[in-house]
Parts: sequence; structure tokens; C-alpha cells
Amino acid sequence: MKEKTRGMLKSTAISIGISMALFCLSGIAFDIRDGGNFSLEDYRFTKMVVGCLIIGMGFGIPTVVYENEKLPMPVRVIVHMGVGCTVYSIVACAVGWMGGAATIGKGILIAAIHLGLAFAIWFLFMRYYRAEAKKMNERIQAMK
Repeated sequence: MKEKTRGMLKSTAISIGISMALFCLSGIAFDIRDGGNFSLEDYRFTKMVVGCLIIGMGFGIPTVVYENEKLPMPVRVIVHMGVGCTVYSIVACAVGWMGGAATIGKGILIAAIHLGLAFAIWFLFMRYYRAEAKKMNERIQAMK
């Protein structure tokens, strides 16, 4: 049980870190785009930081589903990404990342970019962990 909790906390910390890093990078991009006049009022920055924490937890906590070997991998991915993307979408609308689009098309484009980025990050982690498993299997085979 301690291992699962430790793994979940590690995944959540990594997810929060990625969320905060992407938030900072997008803040820099908006600041550059606005010529140094990027401003947030009415605690919007604080709300966005809290939103980043919630999104990090939304993607980090569901990673415990990967511990369940009884579930097929596609089901685990759907559960993990389904929970994470749902949390992300709710938070993004709540803090104004997606709700303030000028047109429906812009809103759909913003959502598609955000969800595409989430799946790209998942894909990179999947490749990393598959490569790690392959190295471990090769070492085990070499020991025989």
C-alpha cells in the first residue's frame, strides 16, 4: 500500500510540476504577445495557479489505474486521460482559459490544442516507460 501511495504522490508531483511549467511558459508567451502589458485582475492569477494545482492532481492521481494489471491498457489510458481531461476542461472553463473565446470555432480550437498537448505529454511518458521496461527485460535476459 505504501508503494502505491508513494507512486501516486510522485506522479501527482510530476503532473503538478508539468502543469505549473506549462502555465509559466504560456504566461511568458502572452506577455511577449502583449508587449509586456499582460495583466490579470480580480485574483485571476491566483485562480489560475490553484487551477494548475487541481489539473496536476487531476492527471496525477488517476495514474494509480496503471497499477491494476487486470484492466487492459486501453481501458487504463481511457480512465486516466478521461479523468485528467475532464478535470482540465472544467478548470479551464472556470478560470477563463477556454470560456472567453470570441467564437465557437476559436473555443474548439483552444480545447483541441489543450487536449492534444495532454495526449502528447502522455505519449512521451508512455514511450519513456516502455523504453525503461525494455532495458529491464534485456538485463533480466542477460542474467540468465
